Amino acid sequence: MKYIGSRLSRQLFAIIIIIFGIVFISLGIVLPNAMLPFYERNLYNYLSQPLYLIQENMQGNNTLDTEIAYVYRYENTQVISDNFTSIIPIRDIDELTSRMTNGYGKFLFFGKWYYYYKMESGGVTKFAITNSSYISKMRKELLYTILPILFITFVIVAFCLVGWSTIIVRKITKLKNKIDHIDDDAYDHRVDDIKVDDEIRSLALAIEDMRVSLKNQEEYRNQMYQNISHDFKTPLTVIKSYVEAVHDGVEDESQALTIIEEQTNKLEQKVHSLLYLNKLDYIKDYKDITLKEIDITNLLEASVTKFKFHRKDVVFEIQKGEKNIFFGTEDLWETVIDNILNNFMRYAEKEIKITVKPNKIVFYNDGPPIDKDLLKVIFVPFRKGMKGEFGLGLSIIKKSLNLMEYDITIKNQKKGVSFIITKGIHK
Repeated sequence: MKYIGSRLSRQLFAIIIIIFGIVFISLGIVLPNAMLPFYERNLYNYLSQPLYLIQENMQGNNTLDTEIAYVYRYENTQVISDNFTSIIPIRDIDELTSRMTNGYGKFLFFGKWYYYYKMESGGVTKFAITNSSYISKMRKELLYTILPILFITFVIVAFCLVGWSTIIVRKITKLKNKIDHIDDDAYDHRVDDIKVDDEIRSLALAIEDMRVSLKNQEEYRNQMYQNISHDFKTPLTVIKSYVEAVHDGVEDESQALTIIEEQTNKLEQKVHSLLYLNKLDYIKDYKDITLKEIDITNLLEASVTKFKFHRKDVVFEIQKGEKNIFFGTEDLWETVIDNILNNFMRYAEKEIKITVKPNKIVFYNDGPPIDKDLLKVIFVPFRKGMKGEFGLGLSIIKKSLNLMEYDITIKNQKKGVSFIITKGIHK
């Protein structure tokens, strides 16, 4: 658990350092360059204002601004502020003015930028000039103003991130412990301590749902194995008993062989059903199926022909419409119909009726109703039926239809039961 927390803490620390580096680069390089036009506009305004005050009798000492040099020229009169050469190392004023091509601007002289503002009126030329140190000063003042605020903000944000990350690490550690003990019923699997309705809580609830699902599947598998064992054990026990009875001479060999053959057929049918159910799972997982148009009435009539001789007391009826085309495979549809009719043969009293409609088939028998509790789990493999029997037939029906993109529902009628097949899989 410490490994998770340590790793996330290092990642968060690295992110904070990266953010700080980005901000530092932005303030140190990007922001000053982006603010340069603003600085220059302020500087030109700063240079222009004192020019209105400069007169011919300007004293040698520059009392206006030590960072700005001034020049006053009128006919043969030229007055230069004392700080001129300290601002720009040039003595030829004409050479300087030749560089001033506009009313204001900047020029590069010996690798250094100089800014000027020039006024000409009535033969009088006045200009102010300064070097880039003024802009450097403005940049420093801005940084000195911003950096403390930024540093305090950064510290507060960092503390908030560390606090938030600590909470996240605790939640993740809780989820990891939950996953590590997912098969431990004694572990406290509650997620009540994750109260914030965020993605982590959703994940915790999903993990809990998965745990419950896995537990139910485990219970279902255990129950299914017990039912399979019981279902297979019964015919094997009968076969073994009759074999021993024949050996002991207490049972007629011919009669024993008849019973053994019946039980062997039952056992063979159960094994075949189990293998077929696994085959359906394989087809579903690998999508190894091609659906085509099937004339369902031909399959219905063929299946009815097979079953009606086993229950001569039951009347079979098929009602079909004009559109009897369904999609699927003949093998899957034959399996579905045979399993439904095989189920009906055990429960029908006098009537089995099949009605074909567009994208819908209704199988009806006038047997006893199905218990409501049983209806909820009737398609689960090896669940006990109404007569205490186990089987896979209804589960095979359900999976076969789902593979062909059909669904089945079972409804109790006033008298009898209906199996209704419709287009589309209901989730």
